[in-house]
Amino acid sequence: MKSVGTLVVLIVVYVVVMAVMQYAFNFVSQNIYKEAMNYKVYVDILLSLFFGWQIVKAFADVVAAPVAKRQGEAAGKAVANLIKLLGIGALVASLAGAVSGGAAAAALGGFIGLVIGFATQQVLSQAIAGTFLLLARPFKIGDKIVGAGQEGVVEDIGAMYTVLRDAEGNKILVPSNKLVGDILKIKKS
Repeated sequence: MKSVGTLVVLIVVYVVVMAVMQYAFNFVSQNIYKEAMNYKVYVDILLSLFFGWQIVKAFADVVAAPVAKRQGEAAGKAVANLIKLLGIGALVASLAGAVSGGAAAAALGGFIGLVIGFATQQVLSQAIAGTFLLLARPFKIGDKIVGAGQEGVVEDIGAMYTVLRDAEGNKILVPSNKLVGDILKIKKS
């Protein structure tokens, strides 16, 4: 709940700071230095980057907290990092659009999307396959399965891996996308 409060406070402070800066630049340009408004765009960009990053981090914390509670601290950090990565990309693309126009934002957003897509292709494939396994439940904890070239008893089904225990007692982490794309044999107990 603290994270939600931090997020709200950051948004309110950002709006107030931007309003104060608008007033200050109007006052300075009318009374002191006529060319002051020419520099306002640079101040706006710096403030937007600073507050935007703080807001993205706070939003990542808000979203990651329930994930960490359910899936563990490592999963929460992974979700937070993914949100931060996407958030900074969206922030930069929106600032490019505000400064240079919509075409620049669309081009930069598309490029950032391609980079993120290629960089996370394997991870996203596993996460989507893991989500499928969690929803479809073709096997359950305690089942003995053969799949992805491995055989063992299912100990855990996660978003990224299914944990098997083989006959020798070894723990085997099978990537979710390997199980979804392979023939599964569920053995009788």
